[in-house]
Amino acid sequence: METSILTQIRKKAGRIIESQLLKPGRVLDVRYWESSDMIEIDLHLPYAEMQNWNQIPYIKLCVDDFTFRDYTPFGWDVETATCSLLIDTDHDGPGSRWAKALHNGDTIHYLKMESTRQAPHPTDFVVGLGDSSSLGHLLALQQLTMPKARFEGAVLLPNLNCGKLLSEYFSVSLNTLTTVTEITDWLLKQGYCTTHTWFYLVGNHHFVTKLRKLLKSLGHANIRIKGFWS
Repeated sequence: METSILTQIRKKAGRIIESQLLKPGRVLDVRYWESSDMIEIDLHLPYAEMQNWNQIPYIKLCVDDFTFRDYTPFGWDVETATCSLLIDTDHDGPGSRWAKALHNGDTIHYLKMESTRQAPHPTDFVVGLGDSSSLGHLLALQQLTMPKARFEGAVLLPNLNCGKLLSEYFSVSLNTLTTVTEITDWLLKQGYCTTHTWFYLVGNHHFVTKLRKLLKSLGHANIRIKGFWS
């Protein structure tokens, strides 16, 4: 009984603290990608300073009591203060459950927005490589790369329909491949210049580590990594 009361007190205190620290946003639309676990969410974030997003940003979203998850926005528009998220809900976790429970018009809360410290090279060729957990990051990388002809990449999407929908919904220079072997084979065929090509690897830690080793073996040194543990 005492434990239950203490838990209730902690939760109440936590909600009070969170209400003072968190900023609100509003869900404009939620789209479930057909025959896949991907959920696309459009947000209105009136307090976001999107004009300063010169590096790939992330949002620390409150997905449950005392629980936060980092997501990368893409397709942001400074004038309307809107952006989108892509969340892979293939695994059962707080972020996946939060995304599945969202509806149009819901209020969401976030703790902060910060930079991932990643930005495309200003003049060299930019290659983004990622998996289903990093689609938003790759789309943000493409958005920041000007002109867009300097960008291309590949993404690991075992779900064939997810790759098809990505190509249909967005104008992306991303090759959708279904296995790590396909991505490594694709990389070996590209013959990228070792001096004027920058690689941005993002996704599962083991996935990006493997790609980094491959690129190093090919003589590439311009490599930036953001790995996620799962």
